[in-house]
Amino acid sequence: MFHRHVIKKLSAYCHGELDAVESGRVTDHLSRCARCRAEKEEIELGIHLAERLPQVSAPASLWSEIEAALDKSALDKSASKQEIKQANRRYWLGSPAFAFATVAVVIAAAVTLAWYLNRGGPKEDLSKPSWAVAALEGSPRVDSRGIEKTGRLAVGGALETDSNSRAIIEVADIGQVEVEPNTRMRLVETSEQEHRLALDQGSIQATIIAPPRLFFVDTPSAVAVDLGCAYSLDVDAAGNGLLQVTSGWVELVRDGRNSYVPIGANCSLHAGVGPGTPYFNDASDLFRQALEKYDFEGGGDEALAIVLDESRPRDTLSLWHLLPRVPEASRKRLLDRLIDLVGLPKGVTRAGLMRLDPQMVDLELWKDHLDLVWF
Repeated sequence: MFHRHVIKKLSAYCHGELDAVESGRVTDHLSRCARCRAEKEEIELGIHLAERLPQVSAPASLWSEIEAALDKSALDKSASKQEIKQANRRYWLGSPAFAFATVAVVIAAAVTLAWYLNRGGPKEDLSKPSWAVAALEGSPRVDSRGIEKTGRLAVGGALETDSNSRAIIEVADIGQVEVEPNTRMRLVETSEQEHRLALDQGSIQATIIAPPRLFFVDTPSAVAVDLGCAYSLDVDAAGNGLLQVTSGWVELVRDGRNSYVPIGANCSLHAGVGPGTPYFNDASDLFRQALEKYDFEGGGDEALAIVLDESRPRDTLSLWHLLPRVPEASRKRLLDRLIDLVGLPKGVTRAGLMRLDPQMVDLELWKDHLDLVWF
């Protein structure tokens, strides 16, 4: 194990001067040490700023003037050492060489000041849990401080992108979240039991490899619960949103209203209502529009009739979600269509579904009757 801090080796590490073995040890240590990661990011920022400084050539006359000064000192044999020092000092202070050196010092001071300001002042509080953030485009902001390359998002902190910036967040050691332009999100919690972000507005793309129910994203409309997946999530200024799942499953939850969204399916979210009914990307336009009206626009029996007419066997995932959401008077029609499309799982009865028996509406019982990719 590589226990000690590696701060003294970080400059050589960032410049690629370590051998493969030592570089590997430093890399391993950085994966586990917040303090050294923060120091590495500061060194990288300094390197980045230095690379942006313009190169200035010394004037051609500088070197001949320096040689003349050396010759003058060597020829003046009769002068005392003190007189030589005073003469050289007067010559040096008035020479272009001194002016050039002064400019160099000023530039160095400016670089130091710029580095300090870009770091946002004092070092961050490393006692707070935090996640690494890298800029993909533009200059995202963490807690109102711009980052040009890398930074850290601490618990309680906010990450914002404007119309010209994008970023990527390392979610502890379980995945990544890409943050699209015009997005604001916060890190709420990170621990062995729970990693939680809050998406106030904008768009993200999450890729998570972890046990189910470890990664959460709060939105104004619902909480997205990772079940081992990849997905995109969009939230507008009104708090409405859209979830699109590209791998695995995501559960959307709000006030006891749950939507299970598998790979290849979408689900709308509305402030004040919660998650809508999931539907597959290849569902008909009429089906999707009718679901939207039924879920969020009070479409009633007319919208439900279109949903039932447009349903395919693959769309029984949507019908299953509607079972507890339709009035009891409409449930019989819904059950008739569901049974006509896929039948009933073993041990499940019409009477049990009509009364919403928890054991009979368990999604696990329906997995062989639905065209889904399971865990």
